[in-house]
Amino acid sequence: MYKFIKPILFQFDPEKIHYFVFALLKFVNKIPGVSALIRAMYVVEDPRLERTLFGLKFKNPVGLGAGFDKDAKAIDELANLGFGFIEIGTITPLAQAGNDKPRLFRLPEDEALINRMGFNNGGMEAAVERLKLRKSTVLVGGNIGKNKLTPNENATDDYVKSFNALFDHVDYFTVNVSSPNTPNLRALQEKEPLKQLLQTLKDINNTKPTPRPILLKIAPDLTNEQLDDIVEIVQETKIDGVIATNTTISRKNLNTSSSTIEAIGMGGLSGKPVRERSTEVIKYLADKSNKSFPIIGVGGIHSAEDALEKIAAGASLVQIYSGFIYEGPALIKRINKALLAKM
Repeated sequence: MYKFIKPILFQFDPEKIHYFVFALLKFVNKIPGVSALIRAMYVVEDPRLERTLFGLKFKNPVGLGAGFDKDAKAIDELANLGFGFIEIGTITPLAQAGNDKPRLFRLPEDEALINRMGFNNGGMEAAVERLKLRKSTVLVGGNIGKNKLTPNENATDDYVKSFNALFDHVDYFTVNVSSPNTPNLRALQEKEPLKQLLQTLKDINNTKPTPRPILLKIAPDLTNEQLDDIVEIVQETKIDGVIATNTTISRKNLNTSSSTIEAIGMGGLSGKPVRERSTEVIKYLADKSNKSFPIIGVGGIHSAEDALEKIAAGASLVQIYSGFIYEGPALIKRINKALLAKM
């Protein structure tokens, strides 16, 4: 069905159509019987798909990456499409509008997206109020970042605020220091500031009656030496895992014309062009760490084969984002069916 709808959706501005689809999804799920019909179409339930990681039981290993449901507005509706987990955010302490529009661009020739959204979200308090209303049992991750105007020397304060605010309402946390769309954010990936940030969150987590898993989301643009630092930091701070990878600032080997790319300008590239590098990073981390911590693989998953490639490289779970936009909700089902076929 989606292959007939997609050409129409792709005629419109990407950000506007995103919000339209959200509104449509919420509307149709309110019609009696439609939620059950959608679940019957897309949800694959089988105990063999279950994964237990960092104390959480995932119904299946296919999740929705952060950035799609930034403000936790459609968790229940998205859960009906068969996701094993959904990551909201990136959430910042204060609401912020993000970067100037247009800030989301399709590259159909590459089955890719470029975005420079800039952590647009309604802030942590608004997210908490929505999280209180969710009815589904799907696992939810809280992806947290710093506000644009917060200087890096005060960044830890922002992460702590969102961590404490969301703590009772999410199942795990993702520390996002790898978006290319907030000025100087990626500098927090450097060894010392990153270690300090993660250790602070870990120390707070350890004071809680039921600590939440803490994951780190990294960029695909890190060198092997920087990845070595990531392995060391994860092992030293004893956080629970890594999400590899975020979007890339690279523009190598694109089919889209250079003039179009130049006209679009800055932003993070996601989709098929990121697949190979993302898988390389996953494999490097898994090999270097001797699989001492779980990895969630994300980047360029547009088919069941892409997901299986990530898992073979060392990922325990996978997330989709651009592939979800290009392939539609049936991609979740295809991945889960492929996993069952290999068992």
